[in-house]
Amino acid sequence: MIRVAPSILSADFAALGADIRSISDAGGDWVHFDVMDGLFVPNISIGIPVLESVRKITDLFIDVHLMIVEPQNLAEVFCQKGADLVTVHYEAAEEENVLSAIKAIRACGKKVGISVKPATPAESIRSFIPLVDLVLVMTVEPGFGGQGFLYDMLEKISEVKEMINSLHPECLLEVDGGINPETAELVKSHGADTLVAGSYFFKAPDRKAAVAALKG
Repeated sequence: MIRVAPSILSADFAALGADIRSISDAGGDWVHFDVMDGLFVPNISIGIPVLESVRKITDLFIDVHLMIVEPQNLAEVFCQKGADLVTVHYEAAEEENVLSAIKAIRACGKKVGISVKPATPAESIRSFIPLVDLVLVMTVEPGFGGQGFLYDMLEKISEVKEMINSLHPECLLEVDGGINPETAELVKSHGADTLVAGSYFFKAPDRKAAVAALKG
């Protein structure tokens, strides 16, 4: 099963409710909710008050991607305010604090993910795979929407998929960055099952057709 998770980082925030409803209308599966603190990445985005509002207007699965330093300090709050899954970055804190964030998310009864930036080797997260429900491979540098896909990440996607198959076959493999119908086919062929699409989805003249094209 291929899931499509439009990133509301590319939505029209003056019409956010309508844009989120368009995800379900178009056949999208998840709402991807990017949180940036201006420290871990050079941009600031949305946070807890927006998540609370989004939770009130959709029954879709909310996939929160924390691009913040020391995620153990806020992971629980994001769970409490509406996230169904919270993904933390391997690079965002010392390993013990990343593990603490994972435990806090689990304690809230939510699903948990681990993410890696493009420069981080796949092998770095081997020990985390049995502990999580999802691995998120970034195929652009995190921080801004609308970037071009990094084709050299395809090998990493394959490496992560091999580790998942060996260590935790139920774990999902999500890819985020530069996803369109062409790159979607590539990442799916390398093992991805969950596709984050921001600009491609929200700029599409026909969002239902856009989701269908990504799912293939």
